[in-house]
Amino acid sequence: MSVVASLFMVSGVFGGAPAGAEDVDLDALRVAMEKYKDVNVALAEGYIRDPADHCVSAESEGLPAALGSMGIHYIHPQRLGITGTAPRVNGVGTHTDWMSPSILIYEPQADGTLALVAIENLVWQKAWKATGQPHPRVNGRAWDAMADDPATAADEAHGFEPHFDQHIWLFRDNPSGALMPFNPSVSCAHHRGS
Repeated sequence: MSVVASLFMVSGVFGGAPAGAEDVDLDALRVAMEKYKDVNVALAEGYIRDPADHCVSAESEGLPAALGSMGIHYIHPQRLGITGTAPRVNGVGTHTDWMSPSILIYEPQADGTLALVAIENLVWQKAWKATGQPHPRVNGRAWDAMADDPATAADEAHGFEPHFDQHIWLFRDNPSGALMPFNPSVSCAHHRGS
């Protein structure tokens, strides 16, 4: 996820109970997340929009455009357990409850509205490893391990300390797979900024 550090000026140190691996019923999860199709429900429940209003695409991350996009991230700072933003965004969150995800992802539409396309959870590697749990997994897939490589020009961890993250595409079919980070069926073409 690419969200600028200013997004995390809201601080919280709450994390959910860790869970190393789990199987998630995507149909049941889709039903539970239906309410977030209305972004006002998300806002009322403590999610905040990336103040930089970045619509994440593979191309904007220095990756092949054919991978597609993610969209605009709405995060729940308390579930992420944000503890600081400098020099990189950091936290202590180990929240993995898919029924209350730490991140909602919306695709901007031509009429200016937002369409919920995916959910995401993110845990900080240092905090996660301290739990003694194995690498987090969902439905047999290991979460993506994100850490910046200082030897490259790109910031592979998007301004964050090392973390594990996982996307689940519930409301937009993903030809690459429901658990992959980018979706070729999602676009940032209609992003106008807030």
